[in-house]
Amino acid sequence: MSVGSSPELDELFRPASVAVIGASNRPGKVGTSLFRNLLRSGYHGVAYPVNPSWKSVSGVRCYPDVGSLPEVPELGVVIVPARAVAATLDELGSAGTKGVVVISAGFREVGDAGAALEAEVIARARSHGMSLVGPNCFGVFNTDPAVGLNATFSESLPPAGNIAFVSQSGALGAGILEYAASERIGFSRFVSVGNRAGVDENDLLTALDRDPRTRVILLYVESLAHGREFLEVARDVTEHKPVLVIKSGRTTVGERAAKSHTGSLARSGWDQLYDSVFAQSGVLRVDSLGGLFRLAKIFSSGLALNGPRLAILTNSGGPGIIAADAAVRQGLELPALSESVRAGLAARLPSIAAVANPLDMTADVGADAYRTTLEALLASGEVDGALVISTPTGTMTGETVARAILEAKATNPKPVVVCLFGLTDLSSEASYLEQHGVPTYTFPEEAVEGLGSLARYRAWLTRPRAPVRTFDVDRPKAAAVLAKARAAGQAVLPEYAARGLVEAYGIRCPTARLVRTVEEGVAAAAEIGYPVVLKVASPEISHKTDVGGVAVGLGDADALRAAWERVDRSVRAAAPQARRDGFEIEAQVPGGKEVLIGIQRDPSFGPIVVLALGGIYVEALRDVAFRLAPMRPLSARNMIESLRGAPLLRGVRGEAPSDVAALEEAIERVSQLAVEQPDVAEFDLNPLIVRPSGLGVVAVDARVVLAPPSRSAPSP
Repeated sequence: MSVGSSPELDELFRPASVAVIGASNRPGKVGTSLFRNLLRSGYHGVAYPVNPSWKSVSGVRCYPDVGSLPEVPELGVVIVPARAVAATLDELGSAGTKGVVVISAGFREVGDAGAALEAEVIARARSHGMSLVGPNCFGVFNTDPAVGLNATFSESLPPAGNIAFVSQSGALGAGILEYAASERIGFSRFVSVGNRAGVDENDLLTALDRDPRTRVILLYVESLAHGREFLEVARDVTEHKPVLVIKSGRTTVGERAAKSHTGSLARSGWDQLYDSVFAQSGVLRVDSLGGLFRLAKIFSSGLALNGPRLAILTNSGGPGIIAADAAVRQGLELPALSESVRAGLAARLPSIAAVANPLDMTADVGADAYRTTLEALLASGEVDGALVISTPTGTMTGETVARAILEAKATNPKPVVVCLFGLTDLSSEASYLEQHGVPTYTFPEEAVEGLGSLARYRAWLTRPRAPVRTFDVDRPKAAAVLAKARAAGQAVLPEYAARGLVEAYGIRCPTARLVRTVEEGVAAAAEIGYPVVLKVASPEISHKTDVGGVAVGLGDADALRAAWERVDRSVRAAAPQARRDGFEIEAQVPGGKEVLIGIQRDPSFGPIVVLALGGIYVEALRDVAFRLAPMRPLSARNMIESLRGAPLLRGVRGEAPSDVAALEEAIERVSQLAVEQPDVAEFDLNPLIVRPSGLGVVAVDARVVLAPPSRSAPSP
């Protein structure tokens, strides 16, 4: 939260007085447009233009500086050259102003010199305890009739409504306001955060959650200012209001070269991490701006879908089939109607009607058939909501269909969404339906997308609630492993050292011995029991398979001796400079599915848990999922289910199912390790063998990369 700001940010959204520093009369200037917008919006407070070049602005007395104002403005809107912004903030802050919106550009976005100016602006705002929006932003507005604040330079203002929008892009925000005005999409509040030098999306989520006039919150983000905080804030907000986000851009994990499979996967899958953060916080991600507002429309209506069962009612078969396909993609169900319901419907419809789901009444029906059929479907108890698709015919107008749909909806609270087809303009009919709480769409897929979003949000609200599990682990043993590595100056723990950390957190490893001669290896194998695996032991070889450093399925001493010579020769040729500590002899684990569980850290998001299928092929398959630690049991389960290869773990073509419960627990244990051991920068269990159901999991390879002592991250 920005210094000095309240959770509601009233100093930005409900100020009793506003000073526009840089207000102007010159055509085409931002200060001209913004001050006129403030007057035209019906602002209920007092507006003061400040500019030494003018005696009045838009007919209002203009003041030469902040000190000349007759009262302290609660909000200052700053439109002066970048180099003068810090001094202006000093004037406002010294007078007692609590909120400031800096429209001016020329800061971090233009390079190092601008970044230095921005740092000074931040320092001045903090010194005065001011809430700061911007710099380099488009402004804010609040359509509450009791406030009427438009502190933007947009030529168009959308009507009052219940949608709040937060944008990192000023230009995009301007375009959105134009679009919303033309499409009659109602807004409650709008904020362009610009460079986010002060107020960010986390502050605004909290404020908008508390705003009774906001029903749904939209975000356009290119990055998250504080990813960990976003997860916590958004998880709380989505318990009360839906949050929809469109995320653009791609980002790398960090400057450090990845020394593990996990690091490589995290870098390549960074955008998937955002998917995971949104999923963990209940935020619905949308792929396009059009999709963002299509979903906003259905949420702003206040409709709720209390189950996945959808009825599709149409007078044309083609659109109904398209809608059915879209419903399957959205995870909705099209239940078969019972015989009694079908019989009742058939008695009302033409004999050629297809009484199923989708229900095609055919083009022969009139508007009254929509009313009676929709009433029967909603009252049947066999569906949770309905999509009505109508193509007006010569004998049935869009107006009569709209009235029939509303009459049917009045008999039942279940959600109804409408798709109106037609060669003529049906905008008045669509507007009529929406005024009465029925969202309308042009195409069936759009309507189904909206219904699918209602179902996903309902699933979030009704998800099983379980706390983070804390397992009984051997923390002294884990601390000893890490302390020994630090004392030895090791940045990377090879497998034989990392195994102690893995076992300390309750994850089983196969019996293994570190040996330095082939005869020691033969003796160790006899003790462990054949078959065994031979592995090179080196802290400088990240991926042993790449250098021929692994031999599996060694069934006797002769096979072990031959493998020793072969592996030794291969490693010397492929990695001649690598330090080697010998070889490991390890019990071979019986068959199972190979997965990776890892840890990666990020300055914004903190510890990240990575799950992937594939073992040695993990980077080729890229079947990967991310979650932020600490993780709840449901997150571990969802993480597994999100993998494309999840069906392999459940068992296919007669295979026994894998021990998914044991895999879930292993994920949670790694999550606990990530939180409790901040010295661990990167961590791999690869492969972790997931054995058949009831037989658990076994980590057959482990690798740990330590953070430099000065960069060890604190636990969240």
